[in-house]
Amino acid sequence: MEFIFFLEQAVNGLVLGGYYLLLALGLSLIFSVGGIVNLAHGAFYALGAYVSLEVMRHLGFGGSIIITPVLVALLGILFERFLLRRFYTADPILSLLVTFALAMVVEQLIRMIWGASPLPSTMPAVFKGSVSAGDFLFSKYRLFILLVVLIVMTGIWLLLHKTPFGRVIRAGVQKPDMVAALGIRLQPYMTAIVMLGVGTAALGGVLFGPIAVVHPAMGTEIMTVAFVVVIIGGLGSFWGVVLAAMLVGVVRGITIYFESAAGEASMYVLMFLVLMFRPRGLLGKRIERFE
Repeated sequence: MEFIFFLEQAVNGLVLGGYYLLLALGLSLIFSVGGIVNLAHGAFYALGAYVSLEVMRHLGFGGSIIITPVLVALLGILFERFLLRRFYTADPILSLLVTFALAMVVEQLIRMIWGASPLPSTMPAVFKGSVSAGDFLFSKYRLFILLVVLIVMTGIWLLLHKTPFGRVIRAGVQKPDMVAALGIRLQPYMTAIVMLGVGTAALGGVLFGPIAVVHPAMGTEIMTVAFVVVIIGGLGSFWGVVLAAMLVGVVRGITIYFESAAGEASMYVLMFLVLMFRPRGLLGKRIERFE
């Protein structure tokens, strides 16, 4: 029975890793293309959770999981056009301060619109209950989350590696001067990347609302974990972020099995070890200054 419980915790860790991945992947993409560390990223995650509550009232969970990320992604157009675009060539500290301020503004707006108290989010009836394989039991809804994360991850990888759009993005990350010399404007591509990034963050809010507490500060809380994942994986590395998210999730899930209080600390210990022996992250580019 102990092995079964241990296995359940490990699989729960994969779900947790998928949760982190939806946040960290968009954060990493925006940094890779625009060079901006977006401290407001968690605010879009929180907006996704709250907007989904409103959409669910009229269109149910199925409509919410499709429409909510699209609505928040459209907000991403305004975010990129009127805010981020001003700071692509400015001192990075300015973008940090502005996006941090935006995160605080969004949190207070959420309090004003929906109130400060936590709100419940309903799990679809079809996903209630568990599936079993012998003594192993696992939530249907968590399996659904894993499936959605896998689809999103695969879709983003195909977009970046198998389409003309992705080729321009990768060229813009590696050789922006050459892309400019070819007469290709990267700004429209950056707008699309921001939409994709904040849309996946909002999707995280939709998916994890039913199994987490929907409250105004949820975006601020998740940002710490998202940054830990990006740092461990390596800034700008797609597979680095994927690997780090799964690793952090599983390590937390297994650590909780032995000592619940150590679960939170485990990801910081993991980050410390990675930075000590591989400052660029697991799959990040080599940092000559440090290595």
